[in-house]
Formats: sequence, C-alpha cells, structure tokens
Amino acid sequence: MDRLSNTVRPYAWGSTTAIPELLGIAPTGEPQAEMWMGAHPGAPSRLTRIAGTGEAGREQALTEVIAADPERELGRATVEKFGPRLPFLLKLLAAGAPLSLQVHPDLAQAGRGYEDEERRSVPIDAPHRTYKDANHKPELICALTPFAGLCGFRRPTEAAEAMAALDIDSLKPYVDLLGAHPEEAALREVLTAILSADPTEMAETVNRAAAAAERLGGAHAPYARIAHHFPGDPGVLAAMLLNHVELQPGEALFLGAGVPHAYLDGLGVEIMANSDNVLRCGLTPKHIDVPELLRIVRFEATDPGVLRPEASPSGEELYETPVDEFRLSRFDLSPGADPVELTRDAPQILLCTAGAPKAGTLGLTPGASVFVPSGEKVEVSGAGTLFRATVVV
Repeated sequence: MDRLSNTVRPYAWGSTTAIPELLGIAPTGEPQAEMWMGAHPGAPSRLTRIAGTGEAGREQALTEVIAADPERELGRATVEKFGPRLPFLLKLLAAGAPLSLQVHPDLAQAGRGYEDEERRSVPIDAPHRTYKDANHKPELICALTPFAGLCGFRRPTEAAEAMAALDIDSLKPYVDLLGAHPEEAALREVLTAILSADPTEMAETVNRAAAAAERLGGAHAPYARIAHHFPGDPGVLAAMLLNHVELQPGEALFLGAGVPHAYLDGLGVEIMANSDNVLRCGLTPKHIDVPELLRIVRFEATDPGVLRPEASPSGEELYETPVDEFRLSRFDLSPGADPVELTRDAPQILLCTAGAPKAGTLGLTPGASVFVPSGEKVEVSGAGTLFRATVVV
C-alpha cells in the first residue's frame, strides 16, 4: 500500500477555496479545479515504494510502477479485461464556475472516431482534434458539498415554457419547435439551430435572455449565472434544454455516453473511465465540432437519476453504475468500531474526505489517498469518511 502524491490542476473554472479548505491549507488565490488520483499520463500520481528493509525507496509515477509489473499491481483479471493500465481516474473536483457543456461517446463511437482522425493524420494535440483515444468516458460525480449541475434533456415542453417566460421574439421559433412532435426531433432541431445560428445574432439573443433571466430569478437564476461567466455564448440557451440538478452531500450523478451535461458549482468526488474524449456543446472558447456532436448526442428527455448509495452489512455504501471500468463506494467509519477488511483481487485507491481514519498503519487526513495493489491485505479503521475506487472484474 502506497501513499499518493497528487497533482492539482489549475483550470480557470476551478474554485479558489474548496480544495484548500478540504486539505486544510491556505489558498493560493489561483483556481484549484481538480486533484487527480491515478495513472493518467497527463498527471499521474506519484509514490515512494520501499523495496526492502532499510532502503530509502525512490519516488516514481504510478504509471511507471504499473508498467513495470502490471499483473502484480492490477491483478491478472484486471489486465485480461482492460489491458495493462489502471482503467479509471479518481478526482476531487471543485467548480467555482460552469464547466463546458459536453457529451462523451460510447466505446464503438470512440473507436471509430479515433481511427478516422489517426487515418487523416490529425495531430493528437491539435485544437480541432476530437478523439484523443479509443476509449469511452462514463463518469460519476458524488457531492461533498451542495453541488449544482446540468444533466440530460428535460421535456421539450418544460424547456419551451422556460424560454417563453423570457418573452424574447428571437426565441419564439425555438419555443414553437419545442412544442412539435416527436420529442427527439424537437430537441435535435432546436439544439442544431442554436449551435448553427449566426454568432452575432445569437450573442444578442443570449444577452437579452440573460437579462430577462436575471429579472425573473427563481428557476431562471442558474441561466443568468451561467451567462455571467459566458456572455453571448449559445451554450446558455443549450443549457435551458437540460435538467438543472442540485445534489446534496452524498448524492451522485452517473453520466453515460451521449448524455449532455455540465457541472456548475460545488465540490465532489469524481470517477471516470481513463479517457480524454470530450465533445463540447458550448460554454467554452474551445473547438465545437457541431456535426460530430449531433451524431453522438442522445436526443431523449430523461430523468437525471440522482443516485444514493446502497449500504451493505460491512458498512460499504456502493454507488451502482452500469460500467466495469470503475466501482465507487463510501465508508463512514465510527470511532471504536472494528476494522473493516477491504482486501480485493483488483487495484484500489482509497481517498479520505473527512476525519482521521487509518488504512493499515497509514494515518489519513482529508484529501489524502493511497494506492492498494491487487490482492494486498488492507484494513481501514478509526473515525472518518473514506471513498473506495476500484474496478469490476
């Protein structure tokens, strides 16, 4: 078992205070958006493994450790199912402003898209490159604080009512389209129209819509806040097509392929398949590939499906999802309780978010994490909250 040293990513949308407050350190004044735990090549966790008694050990990236002996670190079943790599990435995510409105491809779509761009020799770091790898990117976000986001299309009639209340002439064609049937066609036509509109005319419409949303407040207030960060962005209107969700601590959202979503505000634990494939719909200065986006998006109205964990006799509270690349659960450990056995024939990352529990002999504080190789015996004890990230094999 190894204590991890993790990188904090300073994306512009990040909160300046949420991660420092959790870690118990002073803010730097700069945004601190995500702390990555895992073996993503962009910012792998680091650890110092002591090879033998009396040896000082050498700090290494977790990617190096896994590459040196994949079966020992990940277990044979994980390697056979996912290859010689850790198939998930665990994060602390702290949104102080909206993230880009986005969607992820499924596994088949990602494979075809990646092969196509490779065949056309699109540089992997090109701004207009869409597929960075051949993997899908399902993800789960679990709130540590009240957490706001957008997830999936709401009923077109609900979106039409929200737009109609703004009383803006240039939105009336969208309102009329949203009243048409079938629902899938209505959603597709409106999103296509929003993303394909003349940028100058759209910016004027969005700014007028933002002012109206500010006056109305209530259910319209989130769109006024989004527009404050992204004035004139067509993603503000696209956001009005989606379910607005407010999670309470301990609640979660699962985001599967084709589901448009964006995180708006709050601190959470996020876990995802190890991929960088993102198609953006708005709220971003980055490239938007409208034709490919419209091919990937699932145009169906859905309930966002807020998840609450299922408790087991061991005290493990599991967030059920339909994917195998990751499995996230939580333990609320009580002082004086018996240690909980977590040994598993699969790799694990344990993350402390409250209290001062122990993983084996390692004392943890909020924000601290450890990597547990497959099959290594581990017990957790003490008082606090631990998240357990592993795979399904």
